[in-house]
Amino acid sequence: MNPHAPQSTSLASLGKCLWQRRQLIKQLAWQEIIGRYRGSILGILWPFITPILMLAIYTFVFSVVFKIKWGVSNEEDKTSFALLLYSGLVIHGLLAEVLNRAPNMILSNVSFVKKVVFPLEILPVVSLVVAFFHSMVGIIVLLFAAVVINGSLPWTIVYIPFVLIPLITLTLGIAWILSALGVFVRDIGQTMGVVTTILLFTSTVFFPLSALPDKYHSFILANPLTFIIEQLREVLIFGHAPNWLGLGIYMLIAIIIAWTSYACFQLSRKVFADVI
Repeated sequence: MNPHAPQSTSLASLGKCLWQRRQLIKQLAWQEIIGRYRGSILGILWPFITPILMLAIYTFVFSVVFKIKWGVSNEEDKTSFALLLYSGLVIHGLLAEVLNRAPNMILSNVSFVKKVVFPLEILPVVSLVVAFFHSMVGIIVLLFAAVVINGSLPWTIVYIPFVLIPLITLTLGIAWILSALGVFVRDIGQTMGVVTTILLFTSTVFFPLSALPDKYHSFILANPLTFIIEQLREVLIFGHAPNWLGLGIYMLIAIIIAWTSYACFQLSRKVFADVI
């Protein structure tokens, strides 16, 4: 692949790129996942242990210290709060992991840019797959906790993939544009930790939307995490069908952003080697 040759930016080329390189994406993602835990005593158990520990800490702080309530029922306790809280943390973790890594994605793989023929556009995809793996671990833990606490799972959990796909599409789009911009503006990488923290506390991870005055709803809903968090709770915890119209609109916007970001990445990649 010649980095200076014109790169296709069509939506069809995007899909073709992901399909043709699916095995390479899978291989690189698995190598990263294994490499992250290689040498540790507990190994691959860490993806399970870490979120459970953070869940316990967050649940204690926000349900015991700050006494935040969701108002689900008069019998609401810390266990129901844990499910609601954890569902929000899983969604935030998926987006945050990708966003925090994206600005340095190209900069940390200089050898791919300068020395070998490599499809650079799959690097953000690999990062997304790794983050998705950890999110799926979180979902499994959440499902297990729901069974233990509630005794059963609602049939609406079959809608979980339909809730996650729009967020995954949007996240990939953001990853492409951030990884390209990060080559030219190094400061972006320094700010992403702040950005993901802001996204955490301005979404409904720690509180229900109904707890806020109506005048703040539009601001909270502008956070890309809020709608997905609310829909995951509907299908996984409350046993309700998702908002199909809302998911459809979200998906359309996500596809437009992903396509635009992919095109920008492909157009700018030819100068990566010169800038780096």
